[in-house]
Amino acid sequence: MILRIIYTFLVGIFLAIFIGVGISAFYESPKYPEMPSTLKYCTAEVKDVKQYVEFKNQAEAFDKLEKSFMVQEKIYNRNVAIIAIIAASALVIVSLTLLRKILLIADGILLGGVFTLIYSVIRGFGAEDTKFQFLVVSVGLIITLTLGYVKFIKPAKER
Repeated sequence: MILRIIYTFLVGIFLAIFIGVGISAFYESPKYPEMPSTLKYCTAEVKDVKQYVEFKNQAEAFDKLEKSFMVQEKIYNRNVAIIAIIAASALVIVSLTLLRKILLIADGILLGGVFTLIYSVIRGFGAEDTKFQFLVVSVGLIITLTLGYVKFIKPAKER
């Protein structure tokens, strides 16, 4: 009995990791801009006006790159959340329909879908858009309630 539970958790965890790594492998995240060397190794002392102007220009340019990266990262987090929630929905549907006769694997896939759903919600919060966060959490809630009904309540009614 304990081995079945461990196996179910193992399948669930590896499935969620598989989805996360797969998204990362095929949909690359934006890269943080590299800081110019003059900003990395700058000292507090500025010797002349020309050096100060150069430093200020590079700092402003880097600031713009950094802000652009932050916008791209929010979009990336939103897209990853959408991809993950679609994958989680597919896993839950497959486990509750196609594989419902193979309980051990179906339960592992179902748990993987739940973990992927949690991953999706976490990535949705990285989008920093409250309406999108509400949407992701709403979809997660709907999937969870449907899952509970199909997995636990519906079989009890059929008995």
